Amino acid sequence: MKQSHVLLLLFVQVIIILPLLCLSDDFVNSRATYYGSPDCKANPRGHCGYGEFGRDINNGEVSGVSWRLWNNGTGCGACYQVRCKIPPHCSEEGVYVVATDSGEGDGTDFILSPKAYGRMARPGTENQLYSFGVVNVEYQRIPCRYAGYNLVYKIHEKSYNPHYLAILVLYVGGVNDILAVEVWQEDCKEWRRMRRVFGAVHDLQNPPRGTLTLRFLVYGSAGVNWIQSPNAIPADWTAGATYDSNILLT
Repeated sequence: MKQSHVLLLLFVQVIIILPLLCLSDDFVNSRATYYGSPDCKANPRGHCGYGEFGRDINNGEVSGVSWRLWNNGTGCGACYQVRCKIPPHCSEEGVYVVATDSGEGDGTDFILSPKAYGRMARPGTENQLYSFGVVNVEYQRIPCRYAGYNLVYKIHEKSYNPHYLAILVLYVGGVNDILAVEVWQEDCKEWRRMRRVFGAVHDLQNPPRGTLTLRFLVYGSAGVNWIQSPNAIPADWTAGATYDSNILLT
């Protein structure tokens, strides 16, 4: 595909996505529920592809979000403040959650982990809140804070060096969304776009041989920008390994 066509396609994608990602300091009215869990932890099989990481991130206070907020996977990892609106039972602060899955039910934007749902309650009123099942809430997008972590990419377990590469993007800090990922192909002197398989997982058939340099199309308060990782993936990369991008998003 010609470079001009690639740029045009990218421009169209951004124009479509940006209205869906508009950020506001105002709370939005919605509804929230919770899902059953034998250990009160999150679902490791969520649509973001986080696996076991999705069970424990943010101390298990996570949520599935509506298709609108999930936004074809670009909303994976977004952080929200959610607070319910029943004064006798609901705390003023509510709960801070990370989006790790997608799903909707009964007009909800959030299907919270049991732990996250209970955190919306005033102390001693958790059981009453659980008994409601679905509650009116208000929410806002907030910056994600991962102390001690840069943006990290994990080599997906189904990757097979050198024929197939899939990565899972983790620890996206601040109020930022990863719109695309590309790999540099040295022999062709060009960037190759990875496919968003689902959620936060991107893949590439027959990736370049040798060390791999990645760049990320990031949308946030600074606009839309390509950010190149100064840390290359080593040539002997293996499935399941994690690599620090040395990119700190705030």
